[in-house]
Amino acid sequence: MSALALSQAGELKALWSQLDVDPECELIRGPETGLIALRGRMGGGGSAFNFSEATVTRATVRLGDGTVGHSIMLGRDEQKTKLAAVIDAMASSEKWGAQIMQRIIEPLEASQADRDAKLARETAATKVDFFTMVRGD
Repeated sequence: MSALALSQAGELKALWSQLDVDPECELIRGPETGLIALRGRMGGGGSAFNFSEATVTRATVRLGDGTVGHSIMLGRDEQKTKLAAVIDAMASSEKWGAQIMQRIIEPLEASQADRDAKLARETAATKVDFFTMVRGD
């Protein structure tokens, strides 16, 4: 699910269209948009508190064979959320599981790894090394 959630909507739709399948599905819930509370801890170990909210969209679908899929994504993209729920349902089926992993999930994970590496390179280019110089004794 993290590969689907972190993907770009256009990239996900392109990989889906290459699969060339249109399964029969029924929307059980959503897609619907709402807010979730984001919680934090002072200093990483203090008492939990609500510090903000985030917009999320969720969907649940049932395929023709009865398989159920769920998704919840940051933001308001209802099409991406519904598509992720369909992919989730198909990934848990014996018929489609391997193809979904090979043709959608693995390319999305590789793409995310490339984006992470690019960001790491860009961040490393701005690194400043500070050092302390001791003067005399």
